[in-house]
Amino acid sequence: MHKPPFASKLTRSLAAGAVAASFALTPACATPAQAAPKGKASRPAAARPLAPTPLDQVDPVMAAAVAELARNATTLRLPEYDAPYYLAYSMKQLEQKVIGGKLGALIIDDESKKREAAVDVRVGDYRFDSSEDAEGDWPDEGMLEPSTSLPLEDRAEAIRHTLWLLTDLRYKQALSSYLKLKGQRVYSTKLDKKRPSFTQVPPVLHADPVPPLTMDRARWQRMVRELSAQLAADPEVFDSEVQVSFHLETRWLATSEGARLRTVQPIYAFHATAYTRAPDGMLLDQSVNLYAPTEAGLPPDDALRERIGRLVADLAALRAAPVLDPYTGPAILEPAATGVFFHEVLGHRLEGHRQDGNEEGQTFTAHLNHGILPPFLSIYDDPTLTAHEGTPLNGTYLYDDEAVAAQRVALVEGGVLKSFLMTRRPVEGFSASNGHARGQGTARPVARMGNLIVQADAAAAVDNARLKQMLLEEARRQGKPFGLLIRDITGGSTNTSSYGFQAFKGQARMVYKVDAQTGEETLVRGVELVGTPLISLGKIVAASRETGIFNGYCGAESGMVPVSTVAPSTLFSEIELQRSMRVHSKGPILAPPLPSRSTP
Repeated sequence: MHKPPFASKLTRSLAAGAVAASFALTPACATPAQAAPKGKASRPAAARPLAPTPLDQVDPVMAAAVAELARNATTLRLPEYDAPYYLAYSMKQLEQKVIGGKLGALIIDDESKKREAAVDVRVGDYRFDSSEDAEGDWPDEGMLEPSTSLPLEDRAEAIRHTLWLLTDLRYKQALSSYLKLKGQRVYSTKLDKKRPSFTQVPPVLHADPVPPLTMDRARWQRMVRELSAQLAADPEVFDSEVQVSFHLETRWLATSEGARLRTVQPIYAFHATAYTRAPDGMLLDQSVNLYAPTEAGLPPDDALRERIGRLVADLAALRAAPVLDPYTGPAILEPAATGVFFHEVLGHRLEGHRQDGNEEGQTFTAHLNHGILPPFLSIYDDPTLTAHEGTPLNGTYLYDDEAVAAQRVALVEGGVLKSFLMTRRPVEGFSASNGHARGQGTARPVARMGNLIVQADAAAAVDNARLKQMLLEEARRQGKPFGLLIRDITGGSTNTSSYGFQAFKGQARMVYKVDAQTGEETLVRGVELVGTPLISLGKIVAASRETGIFNGYCGAESGMVPVSTVAPSTLFSEIELQRSMRVHSKGPILAPPLPSRSTP
C-alpha cells in the first residue's frame, strides 16, 4: 500500500476537463535548451535573465513570482558553494463552495479560498543534482520552517516574502543534499546512474482564462435537503449524507528556464453516501459520486432523484444477499471493475520512479519489450483526452507540474511493454519526460497516471453476451458450480515496495454468482478481490467490445490527483476473493428519534 495508500474513494462519474488557452506559445519562449556535450555536465549560467512575457504583464501573481525568481536565479549563492542551477515556483489557489445535508437539514454551507506555494531548488547540474537525495535528512536545529501559505490578495511584496523564505530554505537543503551525495559517491555505486537527474525542456508560455466559481446556491440547498431526506426515508438506512462541492484550482508555474504557466481546473462534484446493516450485523455502504467540468454538467434534478433511488435499492438488495465464502475461479470484471484492476495491478507499477531504487519491487522494470499481457490487449495513458464517447474524463490536463506538455504514452502494445510514465527524471534507457509529473497542492510531483485506456483488439473482442457465455463454459470446464460477475469495485490499494508483498486488493461491491448451467445471477456480499500482479495478468482470456469509464481520485506519494480509466469487460480464467474486513456489530439500540421520516 502506498503511503498514503491508493485512493480510498474511487468513484465512477463524470469528470473535469481542461480550459482553453488564451495565450499561445511565443517564439521567444520556444527555443529548446542546448543539450549537454556527451560526457559533460550541462550547466546553464545562473545569471541568465528571464525574458518578460505577456502573462507577467497582466497577471499580478505571476509578475510577483517572476520578479522574485529572477532575483534568486541571478544572486542566490553561499560564498564558496555552488549556486542553484534550476528554480521553479508553483503556486496553487483553491476556491471551494460546499453544501451538505442529512435527514433533510443542511449541516454545511461554506465557502473558502486559499493559496499555497511550492519551491523547487536544485544544486548540481542536469546530469546529477541534489534531488537524488531520497531521504532529505537535513539539520533542523534552530531552523524555522516557513509557511507555504500565500496571501490571498495580489500584493507583490507579500507574495515575494513567502517565496523568498521558502527559496532560502530549499537552497540550503538542496546544497546540503548535493554535498552529501558527492561524499556518498566515493563509496556507493548506486549513485552512478546512466540516466540524468533532470532533463531539459523548451520553456512554454500558456495561460487559461480564470472564470468565476459559480453555484446556483438556492437550487443546491433545495436538492441537498430533498435528497438527504429521500435517503433517510428508508428506516433501514441508519446514517447518510448528501454533499455538493464545487472547486476551482488555479495554478501558476514559473521556472528559471523561462516557463510561464497559468492553468485552471474546475471540478463540480455531487456525493451521496448511505449506511445500513445486514441481519448478521455486517456494515454495508453504497454511494453515488459524480463529477463534471461545469455546474451544468451535473445531472438534472430528476436524474439525481433516480440515482438516490437506485442507491437505496442497492442497499436493500445487499442486505438480503448471502455472504460468499472465499473463492477462486473464473470471473468477469465489468468495465468499472476492470479499470480499477488495471490501475492497481499495472498502472502504478509502470510509474517511472518505481523503476529506480532498491526500495521498489520493480515488477516490470526488466520486462521492457517483452510480453506482459495477452496479445489482444493494449494500454496507453493520454491526459490530452477530454472525453470518451461524450463522457468527460477526470484525468485530463494540458501541462504537468514540471511545465511539460501532457502526452499520449503507449505503455503496452499488443501485450508487449513499451514504455513507462515519466517525469523530467526519466527511466534508465529513456531520454525525456512524457508529461506525467503530478502532485496535489505543494507535494513534490512524481510520475502519475492521468487517463488510463485499456483497449482490446477489434478482431479478438467479443460482445457482452458472448463474454458471459464464455464465463459459463469456463466454469463448467473447471467443474465449478458458478462463475462470478463483478460489476463494481469502489476502490483499491496496492503495494509496490520491495519490503512488502507484491499484491493488490479491490473493494468489490456488486458481486454476482452466475450459475454455470443456467446463467442465473445472484447478488452476494462480503468479499474483496485480491491477488499478485504477474499471476493475475496472465489469467485474462477475453475482453468485450463495449467499454465503460471509471472516474475518481488516486492517492499516492504526491497526494490525491484526479484520474480516469476507460476499459472493456474482461474475462479471467481465475481470480481470488477473500472475506472482506467488514465490521459485524449491533446497530443502534433505540429507534431513531423521529417516529417517521418523509421528504419535505
